[in-house]
Amino acid sequence: MIPDSFKQDLLNRVDIVDVVQRYVQLRKAGANYVGLCPFHNEKSPSFSVSPAKQFYHCFGCGVHGNAIGFLMAYASLGYVDAVKDLASQVGMQVPEMRPRSPEEAARKEREPDLTAVMEKAMDFYRAELKKSPRAIEYLKKRGLTGEIAARYRIGYAPEGWQALKVPFPNYEDKSLVECGLVISGDEGKRYDRFRDRVMFPILNARGAVIGFGGRILDQGEPKYLNSPETPLFEKGRELYGLPQARDAIRHAGRVLVVEGYMDVVALAQFDVGYAVATLGTATTPVHVSKLLRLTDELVFSFDGDAAGRKAAWRALEVSLPLAPDHKPIRFLFLPDGEDPDTYIRKHGKEAFEARVRSAETLSQFLLAQLRADADLTSAEGRAKLVSIAKSHIEKITAPALRLQIINELAQMARFSEGDTERLLGQPQKPRYSRPAPPRPSYATPDSPEWTMLFCLLQDLSLVEHVDPHAIDPERPESKALIALRDACREMEEDPSLGVLLDRIQGNPCLEIVLRAHKYGEDIKFDADEARTEFTEALGKLELTRRKHELDELRGRLKSKEDLVAFNEKVMEYKRLQGALPSP
Repeated sequence: MIPDSFKQDLLNRVDIVDVVQRYVQLRKAGANYVGLCPFHNEKSPSFSVSPAKQFYHCFGCGVHGNAIGFLMAYASLGYVDAVKDLASQVGMQVPEMRPRSPEEAARKEREPDLTAVMEKAMDFYRAELKKSPRAIEYLKKRGLTGEIAARYRIGYAPEGWQALKVPFPNYEDKSLVECGLVISGDEGKRYDRFRDRVMFPILNARGAVIGFGGRILDQGEPKYLNSPETPLFEKGRELYGLPQARDAIRHAGRVLVVEGYMDVVALAQFDVGYAVATLGTATTPVHVSKLLRLTDELVFSFDGDAAGRKAAWRALEVSLPLAPDHKPIRFLFLPDGEDPDTYIRKHGKEAFEARVRSAETLSQFLLAQLRADADLTSAEGRAKLVSIAKSHIEKITAPALRLQIINELAQMARFSEGDTERLLGQPQKPRYSRPAPPRPSYATPDSPEWTMLFCLLQDLSLVEHVDPHAIDPERPESKALIALRDACREMEEDPSLGVLLDRIQGNPCLEIVLRAHKYGEDIKFDADEARTEFTEALGKLELTRRKHELDELRGRLKSKEDLVAFNEKVMEYKRLQGALPSP
């Protein structure tokens, strides 16, 4: 079997338009390319190729797929041959699927596989740790046990400019530079990147070493030194400690994002195993999306100083469009001078986890920061509050969260909720106008779930907002939404539409997914319109849920207190109605 990860990487590098144009004459038509279908006779083009989705589909005969599927169907290639054909076009080497000949083995030995090089370097660093009393003493002072050091495969890069000559006698091998282990300096001189540092291996989702973080033992700068970007390692996509934390994340129902490698390891030492760390870079949308797929609650932990607050604000801005109603995102700020490592050692696991549970919500942090930048004792200050809040509110796609924040802003600014919504640009009517879509040649469902489905196919990042508990499980379109969500969760990287549809081949929901895809093509949605429609559909589902809740409460009214609570729910329901666009 060719690994899914290789297939995903291959399809990310290949342009399906280039592949299809080798066999089919295509012309540009809006965002897509169209041509006569090569799989059935037709006089007018119904064969569409989407460069954005890396996917082809014929609206006449129904054939569809990605670049691999096209070569298999058109060129009559087997799966492996189709993969090899595409890989050769982009300079990729297909993983070995049979024993190598002596010649192949010799060639492979001359050009070591980068992953094998990293594994060999890790083994060397781990062996060197055992030989270094100074490094061992450092880890003991930090309170680490041998068991935790082994679990995270911690090692030590010895002093010396070319210590890696021991495991790599062929020190001139180009793969050492490609992996970021060796630096090629002036006049071709080479030297080790990591010297006299405690080494933290960075693993990918499959547990293979792709990079290192090195921590200096004494004083000096930089305190942490990370591997550079390499063919194996992209900082903005990876998280330190994620493979070791997966089971604990599932068990706890939350993930904690901290700033340093030592924080992750120290927390694991105290049985708080659901922590991960970013890799010397700010939080990215890929980080947030990946973690929200794994768990129901995301908590960021930052130092309470100015730098920590700045990093937290960056994480908040990245999280706003990705935050769903049903998965809280929180922000934990420890006292000045404390980090997770020092705090848990000083106060213990229970005190630390109590702080995690009581961490500020995304809305609390957002409103506190906005309030700090405006003088609420003056009319001008309150007007400024609403003005600076607008760009942040516009990013929020979760309808209930957006409504709650608008309500809080209205109280702070002493505006009515309706006035606040208008000032923030919240839609009292559709935010865009377009001609009525052409009538499809087939019956389409009419439900919020259907809207969510065809919008999701225009913007796959919306899959994070699919909550199985909020949709009608009996609807075919709901089953399709859940199937797409589950398929995305099983994949290590964010998939293209072509890869995703390839993943659900054989699933009964595939037919309605293809119908939804055609519907989206018919009405020519762009990504912004898709997000707007998707958000409105979520709002309608929330409205339906609130109405059912009111109906249940109405039947249980027994006291004056019940009536007060019921009336409060009615007002909240009416406010939510007002936040939705008119039909």
